[in-house]
Amino acid sequence: MPININKNLPAYKTLIAENIFVLCEEQARKQDIRPLKIAIVNLMPTKIETETQLMRLLSNTPIQVDITLIRTASYEGKNTSSEHMSAFYTTFDKVKNDKFDALVITGAPVEKLPFEDVLYWDELCEIMEWSKSNAFSTMHICWGALAGLFYHYGVEKRELSAKLSGIYPHRVTASHALLRGFDEVFNVPQSRYTEVAQEQIAADKRLAVLASSDISGVHIIADSSSRQFFVTGHAEYDLDTLAGEYHRDLEKGISPEIPYNYFPGDNPANPPLFTWRGHGSLMYSNWLNFCVYQETPFDLAELASL
Repeated sequence: MPININKNLPAYKTLIAENIFVLCEEQARKQDIRPLKIAIVNLMPTKIETETQLMRLLSNTPIQVDITLIRTASYEGKNTSSEHMSAFYTTFDKVKNDKFDALVITGAPVEKLPFEDVLYWDELCEIMEWSKSNAFSTMHICWGALAGLFYHYGVEKRELSAKLSGIYPHRVTASHALLRGFDEVFNVPQSRYTEVAQEQIAADKRLAVLASSDISGVHIIADSSSRQFFVTGHAEYDLDTLAGEYHRDLEKGISPEIPYNYFPGDNPANPPLFTWRGHGSLMYSNWLNFCVYQETPFDLAELASL
């Protein structure tokens, strides 16, 4: 929550420079409050697990949040019951005339396919185009980040020689409201077969790398408007999510490498430690508090296009 202080107080300028959430008295008197409207395009096969992980993080704020879950109409997954999907999800065509404060586009297990070969690619492109005028801010996650960078900015993905899986140290590379309160180095789960080249991001003046790793590469990218974010990792993952993926890959005969820096002593018999939960929670609360709530219009009808 913000602190409300006189803007002539010496601490005011210092706190503002440190990216602390401060309101002057005039701003506080003018604040209108309403719930944030957030849509989640859930492309993961583990729908219930993913929606629970995201809602856990999106709820970590005193701001009221109204959630709309969206599924693709052009592809129907088989891992979640039709009863659950009918009861709790809607399709894009039913909400495309609505406006939202924020949108989340999740990852999907289709990384090795060319984007155009993904069965719901055309529908996702329609959603991403719609987001520019109907969502104030969009958070793209994992494959969703790669898809968003490709669609909006023409950034190509490239396949890795082996699956990147584990808990990797990342360094903050730019000052941004999304990373307020972050330590200079923080852990994030990564689980993917592809990446984007940091040099290609750096060549586009519309994009900025906010955090990256010497081992796992680019992690958080923001556009110049700070309304689109592309996050290659999985700050939302539960403690045992990577373990579940590792054992599923073993059962499929894929012979995966042991996730990096995850099982103590690199021994899958040892329970992993939660070393990313705090920063994951902080990133999402920063996103809602600073990048959405403080910037989105009170009347969503006034939402401007990117």
